[in-house]
Amino acid sequence: MHMSDALVSPAAAAAAGTVSLALLGTAIRKLRPTRSGRPADPLRNERIVPLMGVMGAFVFAAQMINFAIPGTGSSGHIAGGILLSAMLGPWAALLTLSSVLILQCLLFADGGFLALGCNILNMAVLSCLVAYPLVFKPLMRPDATPGRILAASVLASVAALGLGALAVTLETEVSGITALPFGRFLLFMLPIHLAIGLGEGLATGALLNAVRRCRPELLDTGRRQSLNRRRFGRSLAVIAAAALLLGASFSWLASSQPDGLEWSVARTAGDAEILPAPGEAHRAAAAIQQTTAALPDYGTTTAGLAGCGVILLAAWGGTRLLRTGRRRA
Repeated sequence: MHMSDALVSPAAAAAAGTVSLALLGTAIRKLRPTRSGRPADPLRNERIVPLMGVMGAFVFAAQMINFAIPGTGSSGHIAGGILLSAMLGPWAALLTLSSVLILQCLLFADGGFLALGCNILNMAVLSCLVAYPLVFKPLMRPDATPGRILAASVLASVAALGLGALAVTLETEVSGITALPFGRFLLFMLPIHLAIGLGEGLATGALLNAVRRCRPELLDTGRRQSLNRRRFGRSLAVIAAAALLLGASFSWLASSQPDGLEWSVARTAGDAEILPAPGEAHRAAAAIQQTTAALPDYGTTTAGLAGCGVILLAAWGGTRLLRTGRRRA
């Protein structure tokens, strides 16, 4: 569902970017250590940042694997918002998923630079701060059965993808720089992304049930804090290894069919490629992205490993900064 710059106007991009930036600022504030050095809420602890890193790497790698939607000629991939929120909490999940989207945009030219705020809003904000607290969390309880976890994951993922598809359509309509008719575009966007949401929900439920069975303490902040360092480190290593394995194997696992947004644009306009409006903002955004995109369109078989490595390195640096902040507090 990564929007390209061709779909958004500078005004729509600025509005979505402002909202996204404000919410990311809130998420960062919730991760800062307090003056006393003691955590004021469950997010403020030294273990959340490395867990964010390995989960971010896992979602980054998983997003590379497009699964085919039977009978449509389209494909989809997980967004990861519900999975991350269940593991990390909504604000840490928002920051993690947004970091993945920023990396994809800058390093791999996946999603437009001008549309980055829209993509964060559509894929991260709506899943982590809307679908998770309003759909997933009310359905969960400490003694939830595997079936209940699966059902909550499916319903929340379908809601998140449906809201994202609606937001993409609205942002495109408000921008007014394409000839995509709103009603027809929405008619294709909603069903295909609801199908993708079903696939993501099944995958999310299966993963959460596996974590609950093998490492239940990772889903509980209190229990996670009580883990000894060695056991917690082993858990991180397992997730990091899974991310690297996915990142190395995406090229032969991914479907070559167009994703839900490309498919919907092609069905609506007759062509998946829409040229951006020849405005100064679009040209500047394209120039920036051309400069930063070292691996455009995941152009090598090592792209997955490179992306996972960057996220893990950023998590390591964030952990060091967080510990330094605690010592100074």
